[in-house]
Amino acid sequence: MYSTEKAYKQAKEYYKRFGIDTEKAMKLCDKVPISIHCWQGDDVGGFEKSASDLTGGLQVTGNYPGKPRTADELRSDLDVVMKYLPGVKKINLHAIYQEAEEFVDRDAIKPEHFKKWADWAVDRNIGLDFNPTYFSHPLSENGTLSAANDEVREFWIRHGIACRRIGQYFYERTGKPCVVNHWTSDGSKEIPHDTLSPRLRLKDSYDRIFAETADVKGVIDGIESKLFGIGLESYTAGSFEFCLSYVINKRKNHIILTMDTGHYHPTEVVSAKLGAIFAFQKSILLHVSRPVRWDSDHVVSFDDETRAIFEELVKLGKLNNTYVATDYFDASINRVMAWVVGLRNTRKAILAALLQPNEMLSKVATRNDNTGVLAIREEFKSAPFGLVWDYYCEKAGAKSGIEWINDIKQYEQDVLLKR
Repeated sequence: MYSTEKAYKQAKEYYKRFGIDTEKAMKLCDKVPISIHCWQGDDVGGFEKSASDLTGGLQVTGNYPGKPRTADELRSDLDVVMKYLPGVKKINLHAIYQEAEEFVDRDAIKPEHFKKWADWAVDRNIGLDFNPTYFSHPLSENGTLSAANDEVREFWIRHGIACRRIGQYFYERTGKPCVVNHWTSDGSKEIPHDTLSPRLRLKDSYDRIFAETADVKGVIDGIESKLFGIGLESYTAGSFEFCLSYVINKRKNHIILTMDTGHYHPTEVVSAKLGAIFAFQKSILLHVSRPVRWDSDHVVSFDDETRAIFEELVKLGKLNNTYVATDYFDASINRVMAWVVGLRNTRKAILAALLQPNEMLSKVATRNDNTGVLAIREEFKSAPFGLVWDYYCEKAGAKSGIEWINDIKQYEQDVLLKR
């Protein structure tokens, strides 16, 4: 009979030959928090009393049954998801996931509107991250933080301020830092005549949000760029150049760059940018996604680029300086299954990176033996990583291999299809 533990012992001996401690790698992997994005569960719908259509260059495809109708149902789904993800976990919320008894507009949201989320997180000893929702609102059609209309821009500045204060509330309740990610979809379908003014207004908006919440504690702020969105193909105010320049110019430890794996040109990869960014920055926020020719937010795969990102972070010694969060949404398949697949692949890529023969590669590289580096990397692709991963999952009670799939299919029959 097959034994996961017996197979692991063989893999452990294999890695030991190359100076790799599998037990140490699993412990390090376990400590890296992964922030689980709540919006995979309900197609970026949220629970505002006055719902708006999804806008801002975003699109969710599919109508698979079982979508949660309430925050309680979403939290129940998240409880299932977390059972099959080893390691430290956080939950990442958008502002539209408020739970107010009556409609509260986004510039007026308060910590009390997220109390149930905080109570739930405290009960599970997990942290909470947060995102202002600068889209899907009647006042987001002609820009938000870069809007030419002063009243509109003031509204969204108030929203950003409110979100940072909610971030502090999450920090105070959970005892864990709250990462607040700022992303605006402001842009244009055609090339605008004036490309500078919107960016000056966006810069001023961010400056005012941070200045007016300078007393906030326990919050890390990510500034996220994007190449383009649907209907915003020609111009994005918050481009990579803008966001990188803003973060470097501010020189504040709590303001960091967000790098989303789908937010660049298809010929660009995040793994190739990390060394350059860390030459100037202490930390980054990483959004793990899978673009299919564009920013399509497909479920994270255990693919070459995902692996390359975490291998680079480990080689640079910057894994602990990186806030890891997932960001994808697929409504064409079982949403809970999609969650678990992408999250496990993210954790899997972290463990795989920690099991690379980096000490050996470093010694070979110091001799300028690039051929040797290439050869070792290629040979190590067939290392028995899967045996370590299975053992790691079983040890954490997260089930190995494909054992967890039937559990979620049963949950679909018992819960999701009855909604």
